[in-house]
Amino acid sequence: MKLLKDILYKSGLMELHGNNNTAVENICFDSRQVTKLSCFIAIKGTQTDGHQYIDEVIDKGAVAIICEDLPEKLKLGISYVKVSDTKKALGNIAANFYDHPSRELKLIGITGTNGKTTVASGLYNLFTKLDFKCGLISTVKIVIDKEVLPATHTTPDAISLNKTLREMVSRKCSLCFMEVSSHALDQGRVESIEFKGAVFTNLTHDHLDYHQTFDHYLKSKKILFDGLKENAFALSNADDKNGKVILQNTKANKHYYSLRNVADFKTRIIENHISGLQLSIDHTEVWAHFVGEFNAYNLTAIYGTAVLLGIDKMNALTTLSTLEPVDGRFQIVKGPKGITGIVDYAHTPDALQNVLNTIRDIVKKDQKVITIVGCGGNRDKTKRPVMAKVAAGLSDKLVITSDNPRNEDPEQIMKEMKDGLDLDDLIKTIMITDRRAAIEAGFKLAAPHDVILIAGKGHETYQEINGVKHHFDDVEELTNVFKKI
Repeated sequence: MKLLKDILYKSGLMELHGNNNTAVENICFDSRQVTKLSCFIAIKGTQTDGHQYIDEVIDKGAVAIICEDLPEKLKLGISYVKVSDTKKALGNIAANFYDHPSRELKLIGITGTNGKTTVASGLYNLFTKLDFKCGLISTVKIVIDKEVLPATHTTPDAISLNKTLREMVSRKCSLCFMEVSSHALDQGRVESIEFKGAVFTNLTHDHLDYHQTFDHYLKSKKILFDGLKENAFALSNADDKNGKVILQNTKANKHYYSLRNVADFKTRIIENHISGLQLSIDHTEVWAHFVGEFNAYNLTAIYGTAVLLGIDKMNALTTLSTLEPVDGRFQIVKGPKGITGIVDYAHTPDALQNVLNTIRDIVKKDQKVITIVGCGGNRDKTKRPVMAKVAAGLSDKLVITSDNPRNEDPEQIMKEMKDGLDLDDLIKTIMITDRRAAIEAGFKLAAPHDVILIAGKGHETYQEINGVKHHFDDVEELTNVFKKI
């Protein structure tokens, strides 16, 4: 239990009506989660405005209301707090309520368009293998020590985040590796969270449905590094054109990793096979169970972060060589007749290009590449024709299909992808709305020893259609197709 006055620090308080000594047992911004002695934060969201539920939550037992607009009538016995921005206030209130758990462990944030999950998960696995008690907050899952919990967002809301970090502290976790999305940074979800280090992977075309401009997308990512303290470290990709820009205002100790430029942590690819990478990292040869140049970057980021956290270089490299890829990230499924299936989360033009270039680098000239890909609904429309063009340019056959259409017409999404193709592209492209049928068609197009890439959904085990999530697993579907032969 907390007193209201104790959780309002840095909330942007403008007006207080009522008793600031009100006892609060619960904080929430979802009216459905209100219980007795709750503090309700009214958030103006894209779908609904929490202010319209103020009377309802009071009837449910809320005793304190945090809002941007005060109700016309204020009820006796209720404490009303007016703040300038409830989204940012939420982060500070949550941190105050849970006694700032991020200060009690080493929290490392990983941000960028691609690679966040691989880097965060790789760090969790590396440090776990070295007998550290760790936490993981990722797109795929949340892990507290070794207990796995489902993840609903890349970065949880501020209340869930602080609650999860407090649980990690209570279970004696000393480290936590966390994916930090641009949405979370822009919306203040990590307000009052203290990071001991941050990693930048890369920045490419994505989320412009939300950010509108690439500059806003960049500035949102930059918030993570601008907020670091002098005793923290910042590790950035020196080969990305925004790698130095992202660190230009940070107070943290700056470090860089690279495959091409001078950097603190340098990697060279010796060999790239379907079974893994032979790398030279800081002049030491290492075999890794990952494929492709993009994973060479991810592995270098993992290694650099481990060293910056005090791990001996040889110990870090030895453990790095034992790591396995995350499910749905260049996940290989062996099929009949020497056919290789690859399932990957690539859902941006750059990620898709990286995966296809990797496949092209490792296949022989007589092996065809068949790509099956779609684009999500209610998301950045501008990348749809670009995704199709990238896929067509690097594939021998292309199957455009449905991804997570959400509340959009999947055939309209596919048409917008098709608009990016020229006549030569169209000759090798077919469009199949049903994703299961598209995977089957991809297999029928394949000859012995060909490669089938299913891109876009990766680890996801559902397909979201009109607000309903139906079970659908690309790996499972591909496996089933292979078993039929």
